[in-house]
Amino acid sequence: MIRVALLFGGRSSEHSISCATAAGVLSAIDRDRFEVVPIGITRTGAWTLQPDDPGLFSLRAELPEVVDNGTRVRPPEAADSRAFTLVAADGAVSELGDIDVVFPILHGRFGEDGTVQGQLELLELPYVGNGVLASSLAMDKHMTKTVLVSAGIEVAPWVPLTPARWAGQREALEPRIRELGLPVFVKPSRAGSSVGVTKVADWDQLDAAVERAFAEDTTVLVEAAIVGREVECAVLEGRDGAEPRVSVAGEIVVTGREFYDFEAKYLDPDAAQLICPASLDEAQLREMQRVAAHAFEAIGGAGLARVDFFLTQDGFVVNEINTMPGFTPISMFPSCWQASGLSYPELITELIELGLAARR
Repeated sequence: MIRVALLFGGRSSEHSISCATAAGVLSAIDRDRFEVVPIGITRTGAWTLQPDDPGLFSLRAELPEVVDNGTRVRPPEAADSRAFTLVAADGAVSELGDIDVVFPILHGRFGEDGTVQGQLELLELPYVGNGVLASSLAMDKHMTKTVLVSAGIEVAPWVPLTPARWAGQREALEPRIRELGLPVFVKPSRAGSSVGVTKVADWDQLDAAVERAFAEDTTVLVEAAIVGREVECAVLEGRDGAEPRVSVAGEIVVTGREFYDFEAKYLDPDAAQLICPASLDEAQLREMQRVAAHAFEAIGGAGLARVDFFLTQDGFVVNEINTMPGFTPISMFPSCWQASGLSYPELITELIELGLAARR
């Protein structure tokens, strides 16, 4: 039986969403093929052994989180071992045994951004998903846009800010920002789930929006709002060097809110509809799938990604690439694959097999 270390939680602002993803995976993974070792990372970064119980981590009125139960999980000490060690709350040390593959379902910084992937690379532990470069690149919206533009892929115009540039070069930056036109979105460069994002409809709101975004990251984007349908598709790495596989499209229809913010995504079930498959004609779907595969390859993607678009009157504009998308059974990534003929349990198996076969 293949032993899978499921890493979830973490230090980012998306800690609870990672826990919800863990609940989905724990509830659906093929127990005849895989033995799961649930390793919850606390908000302060402690690796703990958690119960194999999906109910503890599912989304509910109170957002789930990894509770520090006093245990500590230690990864192997060197690259010639796959043995994990458990230190109990009372200090007793025992072996957790060898781990065949790590499944890091961490969202946001300190997990989805290449940091954990780098640790796993150092130890030569097989893992699911994107490598160090693609993970760190896609986590940074400014760098992602820069790479996509160089690959000939359309993105929304933007102006990057840092605290030093905003304080010292504001007079030069403001005209560039105003050229974007209203409304604009102000967002942290390295955060997800719309944390720290503000829609600015009046320039008087800009300072507060920038300050809010700087609370999440030291680089902030002021981005032109794009008018169009919000559509997404899911990407899987091709087998044995084949082209990436791309799902049918899904669509987000927001009702009663300014945009698809954190509350609309996770807390208010009436704020948005997730429609899959989306209503696209054959030519539109082919073009969307082509651009999604191109974007995936442009960042050096591996394993999986979700590519988010705006469908405008002039065509597709890539909003962002998510290298560890939401992965609950009702999230867009698995929903798109289910509509494409791959069930949620089969998708989990496929990702683990890709991780085991990866040669990074």
